[in-house]
Amino acid sequence: MKKILMICEAFGGGVFTYVSQLCNDMCGSFDVYLAYSIRPQTPKNYKEFLDPKIHLIEVKNFGKISDIAGDIKAVHELQSILLEIHPDIIHLHSSIAGGIGRIAFRKSNIPVIYTPHGYAHILMGAGIKSRVFKFAEKLLGNCAITLTCCQSEDEEAKKFSKKTAYIETGVNLKELSAALDGIEPVKNDKFTVFSLGRICVQKQPQVFNRIAELVPEARFLWIGDGELRDQLTAPNIESTGWKPRHEALAIAKGADAFILCSLGEAIAMSLIENMYIKKLCLVSDVIGNKSVIRDGVNGYVCGKADEYAKRIKSAMISFPSRLTENAYNDILNTYNTDTMKKKYIEFYESVNAAGGGTV
Repeated sequence: MKKILMICEAFGGGVFTYVSQLCNDMCGSFDVYLAYSIRPQTPKNYKEFLDPKIHLIEVKNFGKISDIAGDIKAVHELQSILLEIHPDIIHLHSSIAGGIGRIAFRKSNIPVIYTPHGYAHILMGAGIKSRVFKFAEKLLGNCAITLTCCQSEDEEAKKFSKKTAYIETGVNLKELSAALDGIEPVKNDKFTVFSLGRICVQKQPQVFNRIAELVPEARFLWIGDGELRDQLTAPNIESTGWKPRHEALAIAKGADAFILCSLGEAIAMSLIENMYIKKLCLVSDVIGNKSVIRDGVNGYVCGKADEYAKRIKSAMISFPSRLTENAYNDILNTYNTDTMKKKYIEFYESVNAAGGGTV
């Protein structure tokens, strides 16, 4: 079998879910090697999520992008791994692995693929750090094939790279269905709207808070925690903190609507999971979200807080079940790991057949 070397520094959160699922899906068709680093968000039992056929290599020198000495060591470490494995394809996941990996393999004649999982310069908002990441994308854009998670992210990729493609993120329907079985929904006396994830700049909690202020008759929940928790000040908001998955799913099953008012996404797993659970989904008009949600067809794409509020108030009077059914069918047809697996196998085989370098 052809060898694929997956490299992932951000081995936690949504990227962990994505990469571990991808490795598991590919190891029946390819010889998969996973070079990763441990983060605080990495599950302690991470090896239990991975098929035993996957070869694991811990990268010791991944760290902050500002640690130049550490970055140089990481470049050399990745080059050593390359010489040891001799892969047919290299796939870099997320910004730090993407940056260091494209530098490490820039002279290689092995096809290099880079998946940003949401461009850092968009997700972190305005500032010096985001400008540095954007400059790095401009500098390294043509050192790899950029493979994104949706069409709107692909449009951003084309600003930096001449070679781009996209494969939609998918949820594992069997696992999600099994997780939902037997979970009793949390009962609510009021129309309940929720969001989920880290309370940080990317997720714009100030927008969520303003929506809650505009719809005082509804109940608002944020499942998660983070450094901007103090921005959730509306009296009808409850911040639950982090919850075990079964508790979070029980809250989701009992709620009416899901909001994702982020600055940008690749494709958020929380969004496609809640489409499957048939929640009314309201999202910001940004990369990732606008590829998945078609306004007025399978959910609502909103700009300002008052647009979200208007849609929520309308749903409280007459719930748009047609939209949630359409969203559910989109998961069955497109945003699932069975479809994603087929597309990935075809993509890797086409890249390997083309061969050659990426510079």
